[in-house]
Amino acid sequence: MKSKEKTVTDMSILRPKTLKDYVGQANVIKTLQLFLKAVKQRGDATEHILFYGPPGIGKTTLSYIIANELEGNIRVTSGAAITKTGDLAAILTNLKDQDVLFIDEIHRIPKPVEEMLYPVIEEFALDIIIGKGPSARTVRLPVPRITIVGATTKLALLSAPLRDRFGLVLRLDYYTDSEMIEIVKRSAQIMNIPISDKAVEEIAKRSRRTPRITNRILKRARDLVQVDKHKTIDENVVEKLFDMLEIDNYGLGDLDKQYLQVIAEKFQNSPVGVETISSALSEDRRTIEEFIEPYLLRIGFIKKTTRGRIVTPKGCKHLNIKVTQEIIEQDKLI
Repeated sequence: MKSKEKTVTDMSILRPKTLKDYVGQANVIKTLQLFLKAVKQRGDATEHILFYGPPGIGKTTLSYIIANELEGNIRVTSGAAITKTGDLAAILTNLKDQDVLFIDEIHRIPKPVEEMLYPVIEEFALDIIIGKGPSARTVRLPVPRITIVGATTKLALLSAPLRDRFGLVLRLDYYTDSEMIEIVKRSAQIMNIPISDKAVEEIAKRSRRTPRITNRILKRARDLVQVDKHKTIDENVVEKLFDMLEIDNYGLGDLDKQYLQVIAEKFQNSPVGVETISSALSEDRRTIEEFIEPYLLRIGFIKKTTRGRIVTPKGCKHLNIKVTQEIIEQDKLI
């Protein structure tokens, strides 16, 4: 029984195995269906795929689906982990035809490794330099007919030569409310957790339109049901859970609220630079730019300009900050 429970909690169990089971990203799924159908008819993978978009919305999951559809194995690594050309060579020599090499955070690949990847993508060949100085020579080794799937949250940091070598460049976006509800229901069913329709809606609403956050919340809800011996996840359970996790009805956590309060109250909602906000919150700049701001921008709580960040009237109302005429006029000007 214990081993079965451990399997159910594994994140890989929650991942859909086929494109048919995948929820959302309709245009991406249609493109991949066409690609995979063509590959199967040819019997050979000749294109490579690059996914880009916010974190936690399915780039890794889609790479597993591609490997499953191609009936090959998947090797998962990250751009930061491949520090030298020898690392890439070691990975490639352990792959076989129809396998998938998934490189997460591909924008972090060092330049020498990136250049070594070019002939692999274009010609399924690996160029290895033997020796040094005038006696150095290049040996070209064949590489299995694999599919390389890259993923990045920062497409602009990917060099143009590398980006242009991918046959498919697909953007994944945040999910709609109806898609999030479907994802919550699916994950709850797989985890064998009874859940009410109202609880599904509340979890979907507070998941920041990101499946990874949905699954994280569901796991904590399951813990609460188990410890407090509830029969189902209902509205009362999720209300207690969100109070414990300090997540409000927009999905904002304590750090998000502190960010808004620093701008709106400490700096009287004057345009504030990210370095100033970072110092005021004692948080890393990347945390602010990559984790906090994207969602606040999407729901219309802040505006980001060259002069700095301000909280919009909508954001001020959510914080119960009085929306003065000055704030409204400033919001119109920026």
